Amino acid sequence: MTETSEKPLILVVEDQANHRKVLKGFLESKGWRTALAKDAGEALKALKKKEKPTVVLTDLKMPGTDGIELLRQLKGSFASLPVILMTAYGTVESAVEAMKLGASDFLAKPLDFEELERVVKKTLDSATREGDEWVSECGEGEHPLIGTSAVMKAVYTLIAKAGPSDASVLVLGETGTGKELVAAAVHAASARREKPFIKVHCGAIPEDLLEAELFGYEKGAFTGAVREKPGKFELADGGTVFLDEVGDMSAAMQVKLLRVLQSGEFDRVGGTGTLKVDVRVVSATNVDLEKAVADKRFREDLFYRLNIVPISLPPLRDRCDDIPELVNFLLQRLAAKNGKAVPSIESAAVEALTNAPWPGNVRQLENLLERALVLLDGDTVRREDLPLKTL
Repeated sequence: MTETSEKPLILVVEDQANHRKVLKGFLESKGWRTALAKDAGEALKALKKKEKPTVVLTDLKMPGTDGIELLRQLKGSFASLPVILMTAYGTVESAVEAMKLGASDFLAKPLDFEELERVVKKTLDSATREGDEWVSECGEGEHPLIGTSAVMKAVYTLIAKAGPSDASVLVLGETGTGKELVAAAVHAASARREKPFIKVHCGAIPEDLLEAELFGYEKGAFTGAVREKPGKFELADGGTVFLDEVGDMSAAMQVKLLRVLQSGEFDRVGGTGTLKVDVRVVSATNVDLEKAVADKRFREDLFYRLNIVPISLPPLRDRCDDIPELVNFLLQRLAAKNGKAVPSIESAAVEALTNAPWPGNVRQLENLLERALVLLDGDTVRREDLPLKTL
């Protein structure tokens, strides 16, 4: 392959000829190649050629098929192809729709060319971190995501796409599926990875204390407030706040959270001044938030702010093929935790674990294996060592 053909190819879809010319000149001045299309029809023809573009940069408002519809078609036929949308008519609703459909990013016109360069570079970088490569990357660290099933690869791809952006991510899934691990992986994939990753379990903190936990308080704000204390958002400035079980948040706290998401501003409890932070929010819930919105238990505007990029984590019963790999990983970690040698496990035991229903998901599997390991006589886990009747 020649040096020229190794450079990324960016397909520019823009109905105005002078704008196409300016974009071509700028992108090529940065070392990238370009292909040009004046509408969605020409863009789709370009994608039938032997060499596919690395990234598509498309206008939103075009005659005929607009950018949103083009994005929908591209994601239907070329799911992994990164798409950046540009528009002079940018609204929150357009951005939300584009991100839900799989857009990598969203730029407002008139374009800031420094921002354009940053977004293209970020998108090109994330495009190399998808699929099987992410199976490896998410499998590192103290609490890795484990599994190579198709449903987990889809999760890794979403992490790779969403991570480099600043879009809010909502992780959905049953209790015990590993939603916190997904949130940590999103943070690790972002430019904020060197900044704090602060976790808050909204359901575990009493309602009257949650505001102080999130936003901090001033000395004398309430009985026992003998000194000022920064909240989680303040501590996470520049990084990510993970709000676990956000569906348990009260109506009053939902209003305060919405303010932070909209403006980055908040007040400490008992404070007189407004503080501003740069924080990305990743949230998680096992509650059906759409139903909660319909039942007036969760604010619709907050739901749309949190749900820009939803990531659904499958229950363990829907990825049984991953269980043997999970078992091996968990046995190694649990053996180290309990000061034991790593045992082997007989095939009949693995088969029984693979066929179990796992209502408590990965957390339940881990607890069962730890019990078996602690009570184990010998160096092999057998079928009869597993208390599967408790499932």
